[in-house]
Amino acid sequence: MEKILIVDDERSMRDVLSIMLKRAGYAVSTATDGEEAIGMLGSEIFDLVITDLKMPKVGGLEVLKAVKDASPDTVVLVITAFASTETAVEAMKRGAYDYVTKPFQVDEVQLIIRNALERRRLTTENALLKREIATQASFTQIIGQSEAMQKVFEVVRKVADSKSNVLICGESGTGKELVARAIHYNSARARMPFVAVNCSALPEPLLESELFGHMKGSFTGAISNKEGLFETANGGTVFLDEIGDLTPAIQVKLLRVIQEREFRRVGGTRDVKVDVRIITATNKDLEKAVADGTFREDLYYRLDVIPIHLPPLRMRSGDIPLLVNHFLERFAQASGKPVLGVTPEAMRLLLNHEWKGNVRELENLIERLVAFSTGREITAEELESWLHRPVTTTTTGYPTDIPPDGLDLERLISTIEKDLLLKALERAKWVKKKAARLLCLNTRSFRYRLEKYEIKGARDDD
Repeated sequence: MEKILIVDDERSMRDVLSIMLKRAGYAVSTATDGEEAIGMLGSEIFDLVITDLKMPKVGGLEVLKAVKDASPDTVVLVITAFASTETAVEAMKRGAYDYVTKPFQVDEVQLIIRNALERRRLTTENALLKREIATQASFTQIIGQSEAMQKVFEVVRKVADSKSNVLICGESGTGKELVARAIHYNSARARMPFVAVNCSALPEPLLESELFGHMKGSFTGAISNKEGLFETANGGTVFLDEIGDLTPAIQVKLLRVIQEREFRRVGGTRDVKVDVRIITATNKDLEKAVADGTFREDLYYRLDVIPIHLPPLRMRSGDIPLLVNHFLERFAQASGKPVLGVTPEAMRLLLNHEWKGNVRELENLIERLVAFSTGREITAEELESWLHRPVTTTTTGYPTDIPPDGLDLERLISTIEKDLLLKALERAKWVKKKAARLLCLNTRSFRYRLEKYEIKGARDDD
């Protein structure tokens, strides 16, 4: 609901406009003079201010200046007597949207107000679109035919229209933001804003201002009122990446947004109501953070309503050829080069690489190879010069090639599987749920494997 402030020293004018606008569905506040209006600007952000030009003490031009200083995006409409049109034109030069002369027709004013608010909406949407394009430029569509990724796609389809919060876990570079976007754009909120914030990229004061907004003068550098991203995303989705890096103070404010659907701007005195879906992501073990006392337990359970676990690239190596071909085509097209191929030897290197940076590392590598390539195919020699740590043999003693006398495949696979189960349990301190998560297995499948290999000693919880 758009918020409108009416400023006029004539009560009859305030009442007429107030009744008309409330009937039209707007939230209306009134001020009896310019001085009162300027005081109200310090505690609230309005979408539109309608002000009379001629008022005692503080006139409309001073109100206009105060509005533009405090909240540059707020639209200002001035009302003037016919004899003062020159002053009204001056007001437009100083940033007013339009002016209305007394006496005026109600239909005329309603049309001007609708157009003014539509202009503000378009300005906001344009800013969001530019932000969206800039963000999407560094990502590509989700690609994967592996069983692990198909499970992720299934979860996305099931939870897209849910109102519940989602927590996406996975290593850096696995595509957590892509999954968050997929959830948003397949939901009923798809036409509303999707706003992404990296919680580790900003210090606490700036992050608080970015999320919740601030009022002019609330801190050094706060030269105007500013809406926070929760307010900007109203009706849509807020994606909070690296949620595990939130400070205790921001955790408290986020918990309030989730519980009460409201917050207060930095330096503000009024609560702001919002309707947003919150999707969070982390590459940290939040359960451990809760146990260590660095992350609020009540917040964790509010965020972890629908958990999604993204597998690292090394756990879905079958998707590597698909990703390679996709990136080759995209970067070749961008650079105006013919689409390259990959020799079998080069693909083996790619399949054996450990990919600590996951899909993001693979994307960067392919972009680099396309930029420097002069042939039609990427060779193993070219790859070896760019891979930071090419892996041609494993450190566990497992063969990477078939010996001359052959090998027992079933026995080898069983040995590898049991070894990884034990390593996962050791890292998870023998807690089944955590170990299963490390291997991207559901609890039932993990328990089946423990029974299969007669592994004892794992427990259900801490």
